[in-house]
Amino acid sequence: MRGRVHIIGLAVFASVQAWAGEYVVLDNGFRLHADRHELSGAKLRIYDGGGITEIPASRVTGYEPEEAVAAAPAATSSPRDPQAEGLSHPETPAELAHEAAEKLALPASFESLVRSVMKAESAFNPAAVSPKGAIGLMQLMPGTAKELNVNPRVPRENTDGGARYLRDLLAKYEGKPDQVLLALAAYNAGPEAVEKYHGVPPFRETHDYILRVLRNWDPGPQSAINP
Repeated sequence: MRGRVHIIGLAVFASVQAWAGEYVVLDNGFRLHADRHELSGAKLRIYDGGGITEIPASRVTGYEPEEAVAAAPAATSSPRDPQAEGLSHPETPAELAHEAAEKLALPASFESLVRSVMKAESAFNPAAVSPKGAIGLMQLMPGTAKELNVNPRVPRENTDGGARYLRDLLAKYEGKPDQVLLALAAYNAGPEAVEKYHGVPPFRETHDYILRVLRNWDPGPQSAINP
């Protein structure tokens, strides 16, 4: 049966990923790529490509020059290899989200949701790796990426897989008044946690995550998505 996904709700900030500079190390183990950073009172501004990310300075545990972080071996495949091109010349997050939504034949409201999930998951950093092993823009776990048949280290494949997974979660909770909240909770904490608690799990991390996504999501007018 074809499910219908109704998404209702709350400007998303897209940035261009640059590949030189430094890494800002956060208290949760994440490293955020930056061309440069600037301290402004209790806030730290991270300048990366054409975008600016602002975070509490208290969350920063240090800085590392880019060369201090282990880099992937140079690709030996042909320059026309799609994976090599994806790693060497990643599109902007906005372009990747648009491409994924178009491929799924879903509207701009879903495209905006994908961009907002990217921001909340990785701060638009395609090289982000979480302490738990989640990878890339959409922070796919290796097992999830394998199920989706994507390489999570290739930005285009990471976005495509994450968008499909998010679409499937929205379809899973079709018809529920808190559909989007449940889908985001399942993306963050896993569908099993949503089932266990019969709703959004009582995890502060998950609640904060949902608020961050909704804060940057522009759903536009109410619309239906037919997966």
